[in-house]
Amino acid sequence: MKAILFCELPYSYEILYPLYKAGLKRGYKQLWFIPEAVKSQLKLDPDLEMTSSMKNLDDFQSDAILVPTNSIPHYLRGVKVQIFHGFAGEKKGHFRIRHYFDLYLTQGPYFTRQFKAFAKRHKNFHVVETGWSKPDLYYQEQLSFQQKKKEILANNRVKTIVLYAPTFSPSLCSAKDLLPELISLAKSEPIYMFIKFHDKMAPKTIHEYKQSFDGIENVEIMNQKDIIQVLNISDYLISDTSSVVYEFILLNKPALTYRSGSKNINWLNIRNSQQLIPSFKNMVINDEYVLKRKNIIAEYHPYTDGKSSERMWDAIEKYISEQGVPKKRPLSFYRKQKVYSLHGKLS
Repeated sequence: MKAILFCELPYSYEILYPLYKAGLKRGYKQLWFIPEAVKSQLKLDPDLEMTSSMKNLDDFQSDAILVPTNSIPHYLRGVKVQIFHGFAGEKKGHFRIRHYFDLYLTQGPYFTRQFKAFAKRHKNFHVVETGWSKPDLYYQEQLSFQQKKKEILANNRVKTIVLYAPTFSPSLCSAKDLLPELISLAKSEPIYMFIKFHDKMAPKTIHEYKQSFDGIENVEIMNQKDIIQVLNISDYLISDTSSVVYEFILLNKPALTYRSGSKNINWLNIRNSQQLIPSFKNMVINDEYVLKRKNIIAEYHPYTDGKSSERMWDAIEKYISEQGVPKKRPLSFYRKQKVYSLHGKLS
């Protein structure tokens, strides 16, 4: 099989990489699409075959194109596969059918039910529940993650690691409101705090945080894009309406959110920023959401075997064996114009 791994944004790399590794074992020929502006933000495997050219992608004549983002050029050959970039079903557009994809690979029953209903209505794509590729690394690298955690706790003489990871959308982002409270939390509690901003976070906000936490040694503002390790070694998460909340809960660990927009909040959520420190202290002492987390895991991602990437490739192979490889995806005039504005035309 020949496959394109469509890494249009920095966060897509850690979603696609487990699929790449699984594809290597199967002997697939894989070509990464990574724009030049994104390459500089990533620590890339030196063995990757990469391009930033749509013409090169077209010449490659792929059998499948794996896409974590919302669109893909219709004119490229191959089964266009939506593999998703998170679990936040309440985010605007998560369940929007844009008609770019032939195959949707869903993470768990909650997503499968809704996309199968859409498939029944539209009749122009297939849905298969496989689990999500990104968590494969969570389950495969536990020993190295735990060693890193021991080092951080020992070197900083703290008991707990906390991750603050807000979303970027101005209407949902907690960064401005929580900044004073996060400073107080870092200074008053025996914790080591990682701060991981979304790739699209406003530069002004990042600059303000770097200035505010300058000199506070138990706080690290992350520069790297890979969040997998820090998700694993952190004991608690502070966030808002970010899909990282679901990723953290799927590891069966407590989360605290500020004004979450989720329709089904099954974790500690506060409405007032001044509640942050007392709520965090209470969460450490009394974890009240164990059973609710188990329900989320069962609905959102019940796969803990680290083999979701294998199931995803199996589903793609089955689709091709039954449906063949499309030369291009039929689209409306409006959608084609959207593709051209986002990805350009073939020269």
